[in-house]
Amino acid sequence: MKTELNLTLNWLKPKQQKQKAFTRIKKQGLACILFACLNTIPLHSYAADPNKVIHTYFSGAETGFDPVATNDIPSSQINDSIFETLYAYDYLARPLKLIPLTAVDLPQISADGLTYTIKIKPGIYFSNDPVFKGKKRELTSYDYAYSLKRLLDPQLHSPNSWLIEGKLVGSQEFVDKSKKTGTFDYNTKFPGIETPDRYTLILRLNEKDYNLAMILAHGPTAAVAKEAIEKYKNSVGYAMANPVGTGPYLLSKWVRASRIVLTANPDYRGYTWNFKSKDFNDRKIIAEMTGKKMPQIGVVDIQIIGEAQSQWLAFKQKQLDWISLPANMVGDVIEHGELKPEYKQAGMTLSSITDLIAAYAFWNMKDPVVGGLTKDKIALRKAIMMSFSKEKYLNVLSNGVGIPLNSAIPPNIVGYDPNYQSTTPYSVRGANLLLDKYNYKVGADGYRTLPNGKPLTITYTTATSGNSAVSDFWQRSLKAIHIKFVNKTMQFPDYLKAQKQCTLQMGIQGWVADYPDGDNFLQLFYGPNTYASNFGCTAIPEFDKLYAQSKAMPAGPERQALYLKMMRILDVYAAIMPISTPYENTVIQPYIQGYKSHPMSSVIPWIYIDTTKTTNK
Repeated sequence: MKTELNLTLNWLKPKQQKQKAFTRIKKQGLACILFACLNTIPLHSYAADPNKVIHTYFSGAETGFDPVATNDIPSSQINDSIFETLYAYDYLARPLKLIPLTAVDLPQISADGLTYTIKIKPGIYFSNDPVFKGKKRELTSYDYAYSLKRLLDPQLHSPNSWLIEGKLVGSQEFVDKSKKTGTFDYNTKFPGIETPDRYTLILRLNEKDYNLAMILAHGPTAAVAKEAIEKYKNSVGYAMANPVGTGPYLLSKWVRASRIVLTANPDYRGYTWNFKSKDFNDRKIIAEMTGKKMPQIGVVDIQIIGEAQSQWLAFKQKQLDWISLPANMVGDVIEHGELKPEYKQAGMTLSSITDLIAAYAFWNMKDPVVGGLTKDKIALRKAIMMSFSKEKYLNVLSNGVGIPLNSAIPPNIVGYDPNYQSTTPYSVRGANLLLDKYNYKVGADGYRTLPNGKPLTITYTTATSGNSAVSDFWQRSLKAIHIKFVNKTMQFPDYLKAQKQCTLQMGIQGWVADYPDGDNFLQLFYGPNTYASNFGCTAIPEFDKLYAQSKAMPAGPERQALYLKMMRILDVYAAIMPISTPYENTVIQPYIQGYKSHPMSSVIPWIYIDTTKTTNK
């Protein structure tokens, strides 16, 4: 959440999500607080202007609107508009700053680091819905306890369960028992989640986890009402079509994979825009927005537009209020890091960031051809890596818009080391020599065989929306080392399912930071996360041991040393090949006020911006 971004390099397309660096969370240092805490006097039932309409787009389709069920970007952004987590990120602060949302303050953490006590603000209410039978329904600690238990419910098979799985005292025993009985009793109490009163949530951990507060700012941990879930859930247990939350917006129209319309929640408590920044470039935003009652936007009209040219045409015709430029258009609109004169003269503005995304090639480590930790299997994966030029790839497929990656952790994430270098260089000649050494012989047809003489074929799988130029680049790379290449396509839901079932042989994965710490990327290769977030089905004992140790450490030199060791292990075993992280360049229409690209996808623009263009003008 944000969340996971499952891509076969569709990350090259524009996104409505942004992510960047983070500094350590401290219990002290309560700064400007989002929503109700921004004002010393909270606002109640502030009604946004229904004549202020934002027109925007997603480049991919949504799947539904249940925080526990979804991990695609479009669905997550809608969820983040409707539901609320305990914590959020400051809109302007760079490095990123965690701040309370529905919580009163950042967590009170016990001296041993294992107990988190969280106070919830009274007077926050769910939006009016028939399920509440005309009564105001207040948000309480019980709602967060219920919502966290939904992540653990084995019958729901949440793709986000890894966020808290095994972390809370007594939770694993509770889950194991429910698996045996086939019943998950949400009324069952265990020490890991306690609610001593309506406004107090206590979480007890088996081991220290210094990323817990960030996890509680991630969309899947948002509060839902049990009554709403029970009334609207489908046969799987997800309430995908009737979201009922405490956030600033309501879902008013949904045409699947085509259009989503949000309207401002008339019962939302509101907040006053009062964010601070020392960045000179933020002075215009601060001047435009400070003191305004938020949200200002009454309607958010979102279209699903997958084709970049269609997005650009709609933007030029002012049918879209901003556009994240696809790589092949950057040179037409931007020069020397600024908008070209014609766009400046039109009053448009530019907001640019480096996304908190890592794209990497993965191999199924359980696959009989490319998987395994024996020297011949490692040699095969290394040779494939050595045949692939990241620089050429970026230049050919994205006009050089992006940064080649050497490690699993991308820039601007805690744990990133700009000096880290892979031991596996680009060298077609070296790749061929390595394959020769391990008896991958070239046959009469010009293609190599396995050491046992059987045919060698690498099957690269993409979703149907994948970029064919990516598979073409791979095919050329592997042909240079005499390896037969097959590109297989699948429907996106089937692709995701196959990843989690460890049935794909090879692919490219894009991961968007759920929280801005290297742990969020390294967990992708942790053995116990296989069939959840570990799509390469990687299981390397040395790596797993170090990862478990790192979980109990705060950010600092000692943990950083473990991160570097883990990245080196991934490199030595050729478990993955980091490829790149993209830039995002967003062009904004002149009538939009307050827009600034944010690194975290959970920071949704329309909650923080204004427009001088109204429908009644």
